[in-house]
Amino acid sequence: MKLISCSNSRLSFTVVLLLLHLSSIFGTNALKQSDSALTVVESTDNNEEEEVTMDDEEEEEEGDLEVIQPTEEWQTLKPGVAVPAGSHVRLNLQTGQREVKLGEEQLKYWTQEHRDQEENPSFSPEELKQAMKKLKEDLKAGSKDSEQQESVASKFRPLEELKEDMAKLELLVETDVQIMKRLLEQFNSSNSTTEQRLSILHELEYLVHQVDNAQTLCSMGGLQLVLHGLNSSDFRLQESSAFVLGSALSSNPAVQVKAVESGALQTLLTTLVTAEPLHVKKKVLFAVASLLRHFPYAQRHFLSHGGLQVLSELFRADRGGVLRTRIVTMLYDMISEKELISQAGLDSVLDASHEERVRQYSQVSLQGELLEKGWCGLVPQLLESTEHDYREKALRALLAMSPVCLDQYRLDSFLLGSLLSLRDQYQEMIKSEMILGEENGYFVEIVELIDALQVKIK
Repeated sequence: MKLISCSNSRLSFTVVLLLLHLSSIFGTNALKQSDSALTVVESTDNNEEEEVTMDDEEEEEEGDLEVIQPTEEWQTLKPGVAVPAGSHVRLNLQTGQREVKLGEEQLKYWTQEHRDQEENPSFSPEELKQAMKKLKEDLKAGSKDSEQQESVASKFRPLEELKEDMAKLELLVETDVQIMKRLLEQFNSSNSTTEQRLSILHELEYLVHQVDNAQTLCSMGGLQLVLHGLNSSDFRLQESSAFVLGSALSSNPAVQVKAVESGALQTLLTTLVTAEPLHVKKKVLFAVASLLRHFPYAQRHFLSHGGLQVLSELFRADRGGVLRTRIVTMLYDMISEKELISQAGLDSVLDASHEERVRQYSQVSLQGELLEKGWCGLVPQLLESTEHDYREKALRALLAMSPVCLDQYRLDSFLLGSLLSLRDQYQEMIKSEMILGEENGYFVEIVELIDALQVKIK
């Protein structure tokens, strides 16, 4: 008889079977040797051999039997060694020795996975003692775990009791729509203070990140409320209102359309000109960029209402580079998205809606306006910044504007000198990166932008 433990998780079951097996062995005075029926069949192997199939496992009369573990290959069977039931035994006529291998039924069960798990099918008395000890420890651990779970559970109240208590308190769960309606009513109340209105705008900014909430806010009249906040004399209300408007406009075409129809573009441009604090201008620029992004109709109105002129004045007045970088990034995005739409328009299988977008973008003469308003000479000034991010954005914008600005680039001594100086500077930084084991880093990308611009200028 052969006992197999299929996995460590079934150790306890295996131990029980082993004990039953040992009791059957030690309880019998003598084992009777079975009458094995041997059948000689013609071998199909090239060497002349005969195959013998044993119907029953051989047993010794007394003592523990040595049991051989058959495999898929034939192996020599020594005298006095038992084999498991179902094994194939043959007599090798060339060597005169008996050989054994797994039978067909055993092969179905005894896969490679089982062989890996059961390298030692026999158990010594010491292993049995350890198994019994482990079994007792597992039982004790299970008991402790059960007690610990009961102890933890006693510290918490059942869910049904919590539900009953909440029902008694009559807690009101508001939807986002109900919250926005309540906030708008509080904002419009004459009793609300400036601090309360600022808190309301903060909550609205969080809610309008959801596309549906932003559209619902417009339908409730919240857009007019925000635009009114932009016209406030309190710069804190201006900043918060611009932040709410920019968040509501982001990737939300329905709100973009309603904003243009409500005159939001003109209000934003006016606020850019009149507002003094830098942080207010930053939030207003964020709202303008959100309104113009992927919206050619708004871009066309932006150009016709002197938007580039307003931005150029901000660019010249800003010495820190924060507003300059935001302005250049916005212009680069507008140029890039028009170029991408135009390239995609060459595909003949596009639908009618895309053809309409291509037509609308064709009416946005952004490149010509940039050349006319002097942006070919303004953008290179951003290269004076010591910030790598600012320089990168300036280089990308210069490349995007190159189709209409190349002639001015070639005459701009400041730009040509800056490109040479920056390339040498970043080459040294790249060498430092390589010493540290960093390859293809950020500075490599900047040098590639410089090289691409220099190639176009030549």
